[in-house]
Amino acid sequence: MGFPTLFLSIISLYSDSFIHLPFPPKKQQSIPPMATKVYIVYYTMYGHVEKLAQEIKKGAASVEGVEAKLWQVPEILSEDVLAKMHAPPKGDTPIITADELAEGDGFVFGFPTRFGMMPAQFKAFLDSTGGLWRTQQLAGKPAGIFLSTGSQGGGQETTALTAITQLVHHGMIFVPTGYSFGAGMFEMEKIKGGSPYGSGTYAGDGSRQPTELELEQAFHQGKYIATITKKLKGSA
Repeated sequence: MGFPTLFLSIISLYSDSFIHLPFPPKKQQSIPPMATKVYIVYYTMYGHVEKLAQEIKKGAASVEGVEAKLWQVPEILSEDVLAKMHAPPKGDTPIITADELAEGDGFVFGFPTRFGMMPAQFKAFLDSTGGLWRTQQLAGKPAGIFLSTGSQGGGQETTALTAITQLVHHGMIFVPTGYSFGAGMFEMEKIKGGSPYGSGTYAGDGSRQPTELELEQAFHQGKYIATITKKLKGSA
């Protein structure tokens, strides 16, 4: 056998052995799921709505895979006017823009009432979302509502009811909490804000703060809407 023939035979032998070597399977690179973003967007003048918002955020963040974030809408009143109304300074919650709103997967909108409707500050922000309406970037996304009123007859239901029109024109899905809060919805011994539309509180003359039960309902609302938002995003 000449050298070329011997060389080719050796190469063939090693090639056959090499082909039958047990190679380990390639590892599949798992892509972590994108977090579900729940935005709690609110306007507060005296801090009552903000306290509810903080509890709603805690409730939403308690759902695995959910990223909850607080936002406030821009103020449209001057510092002089706010001073005359004895409004405290705003907190450090970032101010949201219409473009940033579009990045959320689900929302909980909060505000005090003004004669049974949302205040001008929140309405002005929603009026700035015309571009999102034109492109329907919010269509199909779930949203809930929470609020604060001055008295028991001050708009705990009508304020939410009149706000739904904003969601409808954007094609959003209104998510009321209904009676999912359980026994807390039937409290009769103590004054309690909130309704089947969403969580709420009574500010009274401003000195009354959200009660433990009202904060519990706010936490529940955040968790409830976050769970639904996560399901909707997962099925998309």
